[in-house]
Amino acid sequence: MDFVTLIPQFGGLLWTLLAFVVALSVIVAIHEYGHYIVGRWSGIDADVFSLGFGPVIYAREDKRGTRWQVALFPLGGYVKFRGDANASGGKDDAAMQELSEAEKRRTMNGAPLWARAATVAAGPVFNFILSILVFTGVFMARGVVSEPITVGDLRPLPSVQQLEPGDEIVEIAGNVPPSFDSSTTFESFLDELPLEPVLDYTVQRGGERLVVDGPYVYPPIATSVVPRSAADDAGFRQGDVILTIDGTEVFAFEQLRERVEGSEGAPLDLEIWRDGEVIETTLTPRRTDEPQPDNSFRTVYRIGIVGGMFFEPATEAPGPGTAFLSGVSQTGAIIQGSISGLWHMITGAISTCNLSGPIGIAETSGSMASQGTTNFIWFIAVLSTAVGLLNLFPVPVLDGGHLCFYAYEAVAGKPPSDRALRVLMSVGLAIILSIMVLGITNDLFCP
Repeated sequence: MDFVTLIPQFGGLLWTLLAFVVALSVIVAIHEYGHYIVGRWSGIDADVFSLGFGPVIYAREDKRGTRWQVALFPLGGYVKFRGDANASGGKDDAAMQELSEAEKRRTMNGAPLWARAATVAAGPVFNFILSILVFTGVFMARGVVSEPITVGDLRPLPSVQQLEPGDEIVEIAGNVPPSFDSSTTFESFLDELPLEPVLDYTVQRGGERLVVDGPYVYPPIATSVVPRSAADDAGFRQGDVILTIDGTEVFAFEQLRERVEGSEGAPLDLEIWRDGEVIETTLTPRRTDEPQPDNSFRTVYRIGIVGGMFFEPATEAPGPGTAFLSGVSQTGAIIQGSISGLWHMITGAISTCNLSGPIGIAETSGSMASQGTTNFIWFIAVLSTAVGLLNLFPVPVLDGGHLCFYAYEAVAGKPPSDRALRVLMSVGLAIILSIMVLGITNDLFCP
């Protein structure tokens, strides 16, 4: 049994906080370990490696003199390198004056420029590495769809269907399905199918070719629920099947999409089939800014459910190389989408409500945890990519800001003055706090 599915769909505040803390702790630990280990490889000693802030609840010192500790408030972490004034860095002038030249080389401020730059860049890079490895593992675990398309597990549906696990699908309503890997070709194939509640499926079963009845390929079923969406707030669960919308029967996901997009945000009365019971609920579609292939955004109405076929296709394990390349591609897509989304918010093309704060991230953590271990691990990888990207922004106090200082030093032959650094760090802190306030405001007041 998947232990996290024992978490209630909405969970409680405790479960939401627990999921958030677990996700954040994993990401922070990897980020800070990147700083630590590359610093160590570069000849820079660390005094403290801390997971969390505040009072220390556990600590031990290793043979290199680094104190590893867990603090009470698990909302971040830090590495304090030798010669640093505090957890946020800065030079401890008094301590540095007491060190020999050889000892200064083993401090952050006394190390060569290349060592400092590599140490700072390592945090975001390790976040990206974590994401790639997680995505690679998930792709290998999930596998790729077998060819020809073969029925795996059948999803529970209220309609009667005659397909069985292991059936190889030869034709659907007289049309031969293309390779599932080609998404555009497969979508075109679906568009050509008759929009009917029951279709003829020609299948290969045990060496015999049969024609059996089955439901429309993509029924209005929720294979997953988008966190913090209208469906999530209304209590939708994985596996829910929508029977009617405002009294009109639906049997295809496309029918559901058309009704939602055409609602213009008006409430919809739904009948849902769940484990043999019919449930009535009302929800209001929400305006959503969706990225497009050309990196633009389109504003549409959505309720927040992801559809799928009425069966889980049988899969086969991809090779490690294929899975790894897919992991790299997925990480790159998240980075590209994040940058595009941020740019469109800055230019006013999409709403700033697309920016979530800690409350929204915590709610998303709890929602993803309630949908299963794999979904939660996937979310950690997505969040790790976002954290790595955020830290590379050229804002003082972030890793990207420090890298800009090092770039200046490489060009000018000397670091910025202490006064300039203090001013820039204050400006950077103000920017970060402003973004946090905006995110929290969005969490509290955006629909």
